[in-house]
Amino acid sequence: MGAYVLVAEDDPKQAELVRRYLEHEGHAVAVVGDGRAALEEVRRNPPDLLVLDVMMPRVDGLDVCRVLRRDSDLPVLVLTARSTEDDLLLGLDLGADDYLTKPYSPRELAARVRTLLRRTRPAARPVDPILRVGTLQVDPVRHEVRAGTEPVACTPGEFQLLRVLAAEPGRVFTRDQLLRHLHGFDSYVTARTVDVHVMNLRRKIEPDPGHPVRLLTVYGVGYKLADG
Repeated sequence: MGAYVLVAEDDPKQAELVRRYLEHEGHAVAVVGDGRAALEEVRRNPPDLLVLDVMMPRVDGLDVCRVLRRDSDLPVLVLTARSTEDDLLLGLDLGADDYLTKPYSPRELAARVRTLLRRTRPAARPVDPILRVGTLQVDPVRHEVRAGTEPVACTPGEFQLLRVLAAEPGRVFTRDQLLRHLHGFDSYVTARTVDVHVMNLRRKIEPDPGHPVRLLTVYGVGYKLADG
C-alpha cells in the first residue's frame, strides 16, 4: 500500500525527479522547499516518511531533525552533499534513520524509502492514498477521479493538475507553480494550458461550471480547490 511521503528539497528539478520516482512506486508525495515549511507540513499533515535535504534555506535539514526528534518518531531519510564521516554521524545522532550522499540514484532513493517503510509501517498510521476533498475523490495510485459516486474521465494533464490541488485543499497555486507540475504530462505547456485544463475540469466536476464551487479562481493569483 502506498505511503504519504513528504520531500523537503530546495532544488526544484531534484525535487521533481524524486517526486516522480516515489509516485511511480505508488506513494502520495508532497514537496516543500525549505526546512520551516517542512516542519509546518509535518505538524499540519503528518507524513509516513520524510525525505530531507540537509542544505536548505531558512531552517536546514539538521535543525529540522533536531526539532522533530523532540516529540516525533517520524522516519527520516537525509539527503546530503556532505560526505565526511563526522557529518554523516551528526545526521544520524540527530535522529535521521538513513542517509544518501549526493549525487545519488533516484532508484536507490526509492529502494531506501521502501526499506524504511517496511521497517516502520507496522507502527505507522493506516494510509489511505485516496485524496478526498468534500465529495471529490482523487486516487493517485489507480489514476481515478470521482465526483460523488460518478467516475470522471480525465486526461493525464487534467488528472495531474487535479491531483496537485487535491493534495493541498485550500492552498492557492499560481499558474507557474501548476505549470511545473504539468511538465511531462502535456507535450506543449503554457500558462494557457493551465486555464484550459481548469475550464475542462470544471465541466466535469462542477454542478454548474459557470458558477464553480469546487475549483476556484483566486483573481490575480491562480487557482485552488475549495476545502470541503
